[in-house]
Amino acid sequence: MTYFNICKLRDAGFSKAAISRKLSLSRNTVTRYLNKTPDEFEEFVVSLHNRKKKLDPYREIIISWLKEHPDLTGALIYDWLQEKHSVRDVSENTVRNYVNELREAYHIPKVQQQRVYTAIPETPMGFQVQVDFGQAVLLTKNGERKRVYFIAFILSHSRYKYIDCLDRPFRTMDVVRCHENAFDFFGGMPEEIVYDQDALISVSENAGDLLFTAEFDKYRKFRDFQIYLCRKSDPESKGKVEQVVKFVKNNFLKSREFKDIEALNHQATKWLERTGNHKVHHNTKKRPSEVYTLERKHLRKVSSKFSFENTLKPIITRTVQKDNVIRFESNRYSVPIGTYDKRTKNIVYIEITQDDHLLVRLQEDGEVIARHVISSQKGQLIQDSSHIKRPSTKKDKLRKEIETTFKDRELISWFLDELHVKYPRHLLDQLKVLSKVIDNHPTFIDDALEKVKLLNLISANDFRDIAYSLHVEAKERIPKAHNKSDKYSHLKAAERSEDYYVNVLTGGKKS
Repeated sequence: MTYFNICKLRDAGFSKAAISRKLSLSRNTVTRYLNKTPDEFEEFVVSLHNRKKKLDPYREIIISWLKEHPDLTGALIYDWLQEKHSVRDVSENTVRNYVNELREAYHIPKVQQQRVYTAIPETPMGFQVQVDFGQAVLLTKNGERKRVYFIAFILSHSRYKYIDCLDRPFRTMDVVRCHENAFDFFGGMPEEIVYDQDALISVSENAGDLLFTAEFDKYRKFRDFQIYLCRKSDPESKGKVEQVVKFVKNNFLKSREFKDIEALNHQATKWLERTGNHKVHHNTKKRPSEVYTLERKHLRKVSSKFSFENTLKPIITRTVQKDNVIRFESNRYSVPIGTYDKRTKNIVYIEITQDDHLLVRLQEDGEVIARHVISSQKGQLIQDSSHIKRPSTKKDKLRKEIETTFKDRELISWFLDELHVKYPRHLLDQLKVLSKVIDNHPTFIDDALEKVKLLNLISANDFRDIAYSLHVEAKERIPKAHNKSDKYSHLKAAERSEDYYVNVLTGGKKS
């Protein structure tokens, strides 16, 4: 049919490019088909059915695998062919297409294991609340995109709902505050609360021994409620609140304009009253607000107002990286250099203040070692200039030793600063050359320093050459007669009389 459609459009006057666009085909395919006569194209189609395929030798093996394991994927069959039959000259996509053809030809549908569901009895009144998080992107009046985050609560029996929104990601303190708001909205609290394994609430399921974040654990113990933590990747175990999250996204937040977070939460309260808790539930066939009036009596009374300042102190830990930064909400924040120590665990305690400052401590109740304004952006390095100051290094010590050797401290400081600018990567090598010159030519270093200043020679090697030159010049000015370094200067020639030499010349006896 594709061939005849191409021919029909060509006869109607369409160009190859127009046919390609209209039939969603490449121009090469259109050209190849148009170059064939009807008879040639028929022969081509027949050849496709008779053409041998690379995987035909393994046809029966693949069919046997599919019949024994109907849920096999093309990727797994590709791996088995490589492992068991050393097939290397075909691609994974070729295997996938071949497997699909065999499934269709031999009626072997892909069987996927499905989870078996069963309806469970309604939970007792006042017993359970389910909690989950969601997010959505709204548009502002100016057309800008604004991501909002929300937490949803639902009383499992009556389906009575509560939501709270934020214009930034939730922190554990926010979660606790929203719990208090929900309990106030419900007029009480349940015996059990169902959660996902969210990092704000739990650390690990630990085979049933639940580990909670220190901050949330304090709140849980204070309010004394049971926790049901869902297994990982098992959202259906809290299906009621999952439906609420979808309801909020697709009804309340759908196409809503964002003004500010206070206005959004006010609108959420009105939406709950008007729709969220008033609309008849599709399962119970009752209005949640009407059932809630009965369930409210079964909720536990909240005895006292929760004190965030005294009872719940934020306890969050972070690991110090080797470059002396910690990570918090997609940003990096500096700590003083030297905080990282490979011999320790490098754990610090952070606190988020109400004015959006990040405090860092080495101990839970210790002194604050770093304080930063929390950035609303992502991927930023927030650095305190005082944290960059490095401790005394070998270069610092060597520089101080060199400075104390010269008479003109101001001049040597200038020279060392210039060396630092010119040789930032090799400053230590330059300082070592200077130190060696000081050891070898201590008498001439001050004159050499004045010379390099006069000639503007910013190099320890030039300094060394000048100091050596001054040493040689001074040595050459000393007379050789008075050169005390002559190793024969202590020797003295013997003195003899003239008669001695006369006797030697005339062959007389030596006396």
